[in-house]
Amino acid sequence: MIVAEIAHGITRALTLVPLVGQFRSNQIGVFTGSAILLGLATLSIRWIGPTRRRDLLQAGAVWVVLTLAFELLFGRFVAGLSWQQLCADYNMLQGGLMPIGLAVLFVAPWLAAWFRGIRITT
Repeated sequence: MIVAEIAHGITRALTLVPLVGQFRSNQIGVFTGSAILLGLATLSIRWIGPTRRRDLLQAGAVWVVLTLAFELLFGRFVAGLSWQQLCADYNMLQGGLMPIGLAVLFVAPWLAAWFRGIRITT
């Protein structure tokens, strides 16, 4: 999923950023990235093999934690962004929409199982 998101980010930077700017591109990217992640989750949910609702929630939680770790570590130590820059995308009061993307990522396994008609026990 991270590879898909990196490709998504590069494509956005090359095509969308020059048209609408970095911040607006990031906002749009939350929705297009969420669609990509839902697609990947739907394609891979049978491979994950969930049998209980807890399996779906654990998968979503792991995806969120790994995504946050990657975003923060890569952004800080590879891209050289300040903590203020990194946190800007998470501040919904200032237009940052990453919490929406993380919420979608958290429920993506559950949605994917529902889309694919996988029966889950409680």
